[in-house]
Amino acid sequence: MVHCSLQARFFRGTCVKFIETKISGVLIIEPQVFGDQRGFFMESYNAQAWTQAIGETQFVQDNHSRSGRGVLRGLHYQLPPFAQGKLVRVTRGAVFDVAVDIRQSSPTFGQWVGAELTEENHRQLWVPAGFAHGFLTLTEEVDFLYKTTATYAPSHERAIAWNDPDIGITWPDIGVAPQLSAKDQAAPILRDIDPQNLFA
Repeated sequence: MVHCSLQARFFRGTCVKFIETKISGVLIIEPQVFGDQRGFFMESYNAQAWTQAIGETQFVQDNHSRSGRGVLRGLHYQLPPFAQGKLVRVTRGAVFDVAVDIRQSSPTFGQWVGAELTEENHRQLWVPAGFAHGFLTLTEEVDFLYKTTATYAPSHERAIAWNDPDIGITWPDIGVAPQLSAKDQAAPILRDIDPQNLFA
């Protein structure tokens, strides 16, 4: 689907693309970027365009992480009532970004979708609630920004092993072992998680 921002279209004809992936609900978003010898300009988020394309969404927190090359963060999610939708992007460097469907009633339960997000392609990934999320950094320095629909709630945070063989994510080979937090190293595989700690 393609949706044009009414405000930006009035200004200079901009159009943002909402690209469907193989898993329903997960979208790649491509803003239109205007560049010249001075640099570039783009709308990274426009509430009116978002609502018309996806539906009303209330973002309540913006996060920013910085990582070196080979850092893998994930796979993370939060349980209701703090389930998070995430709109993620990169402003420096590049990552391979992944969403895993953990909705037990979904026909794509346990399946994943990935996209490369870079400072050059300006792509964003929309990861709705009901998905686990993670990313691997591909460059020496990465600034990763994301908007969330719920605040951070440590008591409701859960994780799934990044290398779960049943999920089978094809992470890029960058020639070094990924760097993980102690929490992510200890994360269980999906089949060992109590159904109450997943989504219905």
